[in-house]
Amino acid sequence: MNRPAALDLVEPLDRQTLGGRTYAQLSDLLISGRMAPGEKISLRQTAEVLGVSIMPVREAVSRLVADGALEVTPNRAVRVRLMTAAQFRDLTQARIAIEGHVAAAAARNRNDGDLKSIARAEAEMRSESRAAKPNLPRAVEYNKSFHFAVYEAAHSPTLVDIIRALWLKAGPVINLDLRANPERLAKGDAVRFHAKVLAAIKAG
Repeated sequence: MNRPAALDLVEPLDRQTLGGRTYAQLSDLLISGRMAPGEKISLRQTAEVLGVSIMPVREAVSRLVADGALEVTPNRAVRVRLMTAAQFRDLTQARIAIEGHVAAAAARNRNDGDLKSIARAEAEMRSESRAAKPNLPRAVEYNKSFHFAVYEAAHSPTLVDIIRALWLKAGPVINLDLRANPERLAKGDAVRFHAKVLAAIKAG
């Protein structure tokens, strides 16, 4: 019996799973701000760290290049995308419009579980910022956790997917900014704003 032609387009399941997991891992590093703009990525080293062959890493990197999160330099090196000031302003305006809308939806649609998740992330960020020697990478991770707890509370998977795509590009810049200006964490502006967001969502 001849098999359907469509099956020729289907990859083996284990390869799809590995490629998807590798993409998810690298995406989380970018979204969490654990990688800075311009930072180079070795496919071989990444494969060794993740315990996979180089093929899933190459596939994941290709997807992230298509997403605009990574870029290939003229000498074929892969690095976290560099943005011009104009590109960053454009990204920021898109985030303000979409994330503001989702935060408002979160205030309307949140449930008790959502409130607990948001409050827990807010408390973790506040605690880290008040530590004698704050761990900056951990603080960036807590910042991401707080924001996405708010977004998830809107109960709109489509909008969360859009925001994740924006954060693939924004996360590394947030990381770079915090590295260059660690006093911002000590000043507590983000912590203050997070507390106001939590209170507003609680109040509906």
